[in-house]
Amino acid sequence: MDMVTGAHVAIALTVPVPRVRMWNLVTAVDRVAEWAPEAVDGGGWCDDVRSPTPGARFVGRNRFTNGWESTVTCVVVESEQPSVFAWTVLDDAGLVGSTWRYELHEGPEPGSTVVRHSFTHGPGASGARVDADADPLALNGRLVTLCRNMATTITAMAAADSRTGATR
Repeated sequence: MDMVTGAHVAIALTVPVPRVRMWNLVTAVDRVAEWAPEAVDGGGWCDDVRSPTPGARFVGRNRFTNGWESTVTCVVVESEQPSVFAWTVLDDAGLVGSTWRYELHEGPEPGSTVVRHSFTHGPGASGARVDADADPLALNGRLVTLCRNMATTITAMAAADSRTGATR
C-alpha cells in the first residue's frame, strides 16, 4: 500500500493583513526564503515569467533538518487573484511530488485575512517518500513539521507586512 500518495495537511490562520497585500506575499516566490524555515536562496520565476499565472514555472530551493538540499521545479496550477495560489512540485521524472495551495478569505476583522495553506503529497518521488519507505512512522513526523513550517511562514509574511505596510 502507498501510504504517501495523498497524504495531506492543512492549516488556517487569521492575520492582520488585507487580502490583496497577503496575495502579494504568498505569490512572491522570490522572497519565500525570507519567511519559510526550509527555503534557502529564495526562489525564482523561470522563462522570463514574473507573475503567478497558470503554467508559469519557478524554481524552489530547500534545505531540510537532516542537511539534505534540493532544487525543484514548480508549476503554477491555479491562480485567482486575490483568492487562490496553488502549485505543484515536480520530481526528477516530471511527476507531481506535491501540491501546495493558499486560499485567502476576508477575515473577521476589517483588514484581516484568513489564510488556509495546504500540502498534498503526489505520486512522485520526494524526501518524504524515501523516509517513509525506510520508516513508515517518519511520514507522520514530516507532516507535523510541514504544519509547523506553514504556520511559521504565514506568521513571518504577516510580520514582514506589518514592518513595511507593503509587499514589494
